[in-house]
Amino acid sequence: MNLANEPVKDAPHQASLAGLIDHTLLKPDATPAMVTKLCEEALQYHFISVCVNPTHVPLCARLLKGSAVKVCAVIGFPLGANTTAVKVFEAEDAIHNGAVEVDMVINIGALKAGDESVVSEDIHAVVTVAHAAGALVKVIIETVFLTDDEKVLACRLAKAAGADFVKTSTGFSGGGANVHDIALMRNTVGSDMGVKASGGVHTLEEARALVAAGASRIGASAGVKIVQAERGEISSEPPAKRD
Repeated sequence: MNLANEPVKDAPHQASLAGLIDHTLLKPDATPAMVTKLCEEALQYHFISVCVNPTHVPLCARLLKGSAVKVCAVIGFPLGANTTAVKVFEAEDAIHNGAVEVDMVINIGALKAGDESVVSEDIHAVVTVAHAAGALVKVIIETVFLTDDEKVLACRLAKAAGADFVKTSTGFSGGGANVHDIALMRNTVGSDMGVKASGGVHTLEEARALVAAGASRIGASAGVKIVQAERGEISSEPPAKRD
């Protein structure tokens, strides 16, 4: 059955978690065949988007053309240490190639150093080019490196710069999404901005807990298993560890 044209809404009251999941493949060894499978799964399970590295955006855009599934590209990934000019070019290039969402990593070192202007200008520059093209921006703050006060500051700077979402993690630096950080981020940005939980979300229970805490998107490579567990097609419990 072709599910490509089914509508997908971005809202926490989704009947299914599928409509909140950015189906993600960011491995450095991802092949076109793996990306093709990602897109096929996104169509089958009604995920809201696929999230890929910029090199895979043209393929995803072609495979998902005419469907409700969006194409999301990561920018300045995974370290956030690119110059602002590079992030802007990368965002423009990804959008030109078919991305309608970009997930950018902040300048983490600048935030840790208390240089708010560098962080703010970095985000604002990407937001400006993305919004001019009608694309949405999620700002990855990489919570594993931050104190709670720094997480709050990062969220405030992202909101002030006009970003659409704040996002917990790249998944490449350890740590990941947890209920405490999602609740803190939601409380900081309020109800008029998205919060994306990403990094280490593997089970249905984890996804539900993060949504209950305030997440309006879930970034996961385990999206298929999460939705299958939600449907009762597989056990929702992780497999037991062997000795």
